[in-house]
Amino acid sequence: MAELERPERLQIMLTADELAALENWRFEKRMPSRSAAVRELLRRGLDADGFLTAAQGAKSQEFGILPNSEISDRPSDGG
Repeated sequence: MAELERPERLQIMLTADELAALENWRFEKRMPSRSAAVRELLRRGLDADGFLTAAQGAKSQEFGILPNSEISDRPSDGG
């Protein structure tokens, strides 16, 4: 069997309305598959949010909601 170009698999559950919206968008944009449409919508959403692509090998501790300086400046809860 040929090696997959995208070896990571993600399964999602959609409502009938969500699937219809995805299919309508896919056909309007002439996307070749549902997977391609989902990847494109994900890319667009992340791009619109100003999300920077993580460098390969980045550690999860390097990402958070608050910058590290704000976390270290917070008072402890005494516990």
